Amino acid sequence: MTRIDGQRWRNAGVALARLTAAALAGGLLAMPALALPDGFTDKEDGAFDISDWLVERKGFLPVPMIITEPAVGYGGGVSLLFVRNSIRESAEKAKETGHMVPPDLFVAGGAATENGTRAAFAGGMASFGDDRWRWRGGVGRTDVNLDFYGIGGQLPSGLTSIAYSLDGWVSAQKLSYRLGESDNWIGARWVYTDFNNKLNPGQDSNLNGLQSFELSCRSSGLGFALEHDSRDNIFTPNRGWEGAFDATFFGQGIGSDNTFQYYRAHVFAYWPVAPTLVLGTRLDVNSASGKVPFYMLPGVDLRGVSRASYQDDHSAVGELELRWNFTPRWAAIGFIGGGKAWGRAADFNEASTAVGKGLGFRYLIARQLGMWVGLDFARGPDGNTFYIQVGNAWR
Repeated sequence: MTRIDGQRWRNAGVALARLTAAALAGGLLAMPALALPDGFTDKEDGAFDISDWLVERKGFLPVPMIITEPAVGYGGGVSLLFVRNSIRESAEKAKETGHMVPPDLFVAGGAATENGTRAAFAGGMASFGDDRWRWRGGVGRTDVNLDFYGIGGQLPSGLTSIAYSLDGWVSAQKLSYRLGESDNWIGARWVYTDFNNKLNPGQDSNLNGLQSFELSCRSSGLGFALEHDSRDNIFTPNRGWEGAFDATFFGQGIGSDNTFQYYRAHVFAYWPVAPTLVLGTRLDVNSASGKVPFYMLPGVDLRGVSRASYQDDHSAVGELELRWNFTPRWAAIGFIGGGKAWGRAADFNEASTAVGKGLGFRYLIARQLGMWVGLDFARGPDGNTFYIQVGNAWR
């Protein structure tokens, strides 16, 4: 799925390049065989390439979106992106500061899917203080239709799932500070949600197996993040690693209905095992404690696995991905991963394992930025699905 996720957009032009490439990926990968307009041809090999167009782009830009997430169905939307300074201008400034400063971006838009899910959003990212400080944030109005599969995938009624919706507001704000001259950051964050959650258990309100506090509507949490990124490329890495530890504390004193805590630790690492082969590894662990609303419980996030199918107090995911660059422009992808959710319903050893695996392809759409785009075809416990990928599949 192509997602608007500002959590890890920290380096030059990430948001602009991902959004633009997502708009072009679906229909323009075949353009090397066609007559290409100015600015969309690579000077080295004559192939379709959007590097020149991306690095010079600023001002207003309409960007279509394509959604392929199994949890909400197929859909799409459009956003209006404003870029205050181009990637080229950021690169020129980097020669003075020694750091690649991302362009300041602001976006507003909306999306909808076939199951009735709708969302409108606005947000942005900005750097200031000679890139000593970075802000990322957004606010959205949502009406999201999902399915609840029970904690640990178990519903006391024997039903497979219960439909529910989250109708309300969500806001996420983050301010990060660079540690020295390194690529390490410490950040402060605020997460706020206010939903009218509508659970449809049928005639008996006890069928969902949830306690009253798990149906709470308003959550407000403050937290911190420690981050590191030594990848050689922020779009499609070939070596290095990116990792972070996040902790968010929700409490009634800051506007939350419930008191609970949420933690996440992840590492994405990449190794060039041969001149044309890159191995990627992912470890992603989430944990929550306290009176956690059911829709905020950790879950298994894998290609081929519907979101929220596996939820409990803790979740862990491991994934391997191998990329074979069989030509300078084209690559093949193979991936496999497994995940568990455990805690209340079962301990770690007893919890069921969800496995997602598949194949995909990539096209080098922006050589100067080292960014590849393509499709992943995944198979999981509930069948087959596909994802449009712009750069790295892991967020």
